[in-house]
Amino acid sequence: MELSVDPAAATPPYEQIREQIAERARTGELPTGLRLPTVRALAERLGLAAGTVARAYRELEADGVVETHGRRGTLIAATGDTAHRLAAAAATEYAERVHRLGVSRADALAAVETALRLAQEG
Repeated sequence: MELSVDPAAATPPYEQIREQIAERARTGELPTGLRLPTVRALAERLGLAAGTVARAYRELEADGVVETHGRRGTLIAATGDTAHRLAAAAATEYAERVHRLGVSRADALAAVETALRLAQEG
């Protein structure tokens, strides 16, 4: 698995790692069950601090992209189901909150579109 980090980029190194692994898992380039390098090994290969890679792995795990299994290591999870389930849960929570706040459907959808656009730019 080849990853690259651009130290001059505005995006932090941990986010560059997270984005690359998440995208490759989503497309199937990194198949479900594939064991990722250890934090220490990947950090050494990329010339980064272990904490940087550990943060990327933690965020990938929180997003359901990878699963950590102790001595078996960090594996690519079945992301489709997990990612969709997490997105649906977040959408439900958002919908309930804007309903409680009395925000119109049009305003709520506009807020989501703005947030998605900003997230893609960021």
